[in-house]
Amino acid sequence: MFSIWEQQSFQEEIDLIVVGAGITGLFTALHYQRRFPTHRVRLLERGPHPAGASVKNAGFACFGSPSEILADIDAEGLDAALSRVEERWLGLQEMRAELGDENIGFESTGGHELYSEGDPLYTRVADRFDELNRSLLPIFSQPAYEWRTTRKSDLGLNTGHIARTALEGPIDTGAMMRTLLNKTIAMGVDVRFQQTVTELVSEGDTALIRLSDGNAMKASFVVVATNGYTSSLFPGIDVVPGRGQVLLTSAVPGLRLKGTFHMNEGYYYFRDYRGRVMLGGGRHLDKVGETTTDDAITPLIQGSLERILREVILPDCDFTVERRWSGVMGFRTQGKTPMIEHLSPRIIIAAGLSGMGIAIGTRVAQKAVELVATSR
Repeated sequence: MFSIWEQQSFQEEIDLIVVGAGITGLFTALHYQRRFPTHRVRLLERGPHPAGASVKNAGFACFGSPSEILADIDAEGLDAALSRVEERWLGLQEMRAELGDENIGFESTGGHELYSEGDPLYTRVADRFDELNRSLLPIFSQPAYEWRTTRKSDLGLNTGHIARTALEGPIDTGAMMRTLLNKTIAMGVDVRFQQTVTELVSEGDTALIRLSDGNAMKASFVVVATNGYTSSLFPGIDVVPGRGQVLLTSAVPGLRLKGTFHMNEGYYYFRDYRGRVMLGGGRHLDKVGETTTDDAITPLIQGSLERILREVILPDCDFTVERRWSGVMGFRTQGKTPMIEHLSPRIIIAAGLSGMGIAIGTRVAQKAVELVATSR
């Protein structure tokens, strides 16, 4: 029994509903509202604030380590791998320009990949290092990577070799998401938290959205930007969850670590954060077990993270773990290209960002908006 005021201002049909207030969802709502300022846009998020991997990652503004890019070249070919790097690089520049480095806490302290002495991965990368830089030159207009083996002692690391890029760095994920959320709301998007979507159905020229509280709403179009949680709405879809576990140490006196770091084709990653070490990864140790939407940590992976802390990152330091958490990413079963397509005439999915939401979230959102615009 809605009043005329409720009906006109809060219950009217929406032009676009975005499901999921992560990086992709917020950018989708922002870009669409900017393109169609007179349209009504609503964003639904199941959590009390932006949730998922967008606020549970380690805060890396990165486009890929040398070993990861070379592995992608071998798996999918040079053109596909370079196109992916370019998308990440362009996305990072657009995200920083949109939100501002100061507002997202970006630090230009560089990105690094570590290789232990005698590591076969180092040999594979070293043999193709110059070739990789030549291939990437059209994207960056400068050599992307350099060898910095002499800096390992300066950083306090126990490692053999370091490849470095000056083009990456850490960000404050919380500040980034808060800035993006505030900008989206200021643009006029109706953002609603603690709204769990249970079903989406195309009905003629509208889409019907059912919520867990029994309510329902309609929109001309829906963009589903739930990434790792997408399969809970659409079982069998080619986007599977991948949990990433993270830990944060207490403050380490005299910590020399600066920048972002990768190991083992990006399966481990760490950085400095306010005098602490933030470390995540290890999903490859139990891919079956980590293909889950459960927010949890496991002894196997947390043990491997602590071992890396002791042996590589803080070999001569005592440390304690202050906090542990996990976040759920979304991956395609084949390749790393995000899924941006119609699931039905009125429902579009934008998911499967393969752990690169910070880099490509705004690019995926732009493509989702374009798909809505051309379908009107």
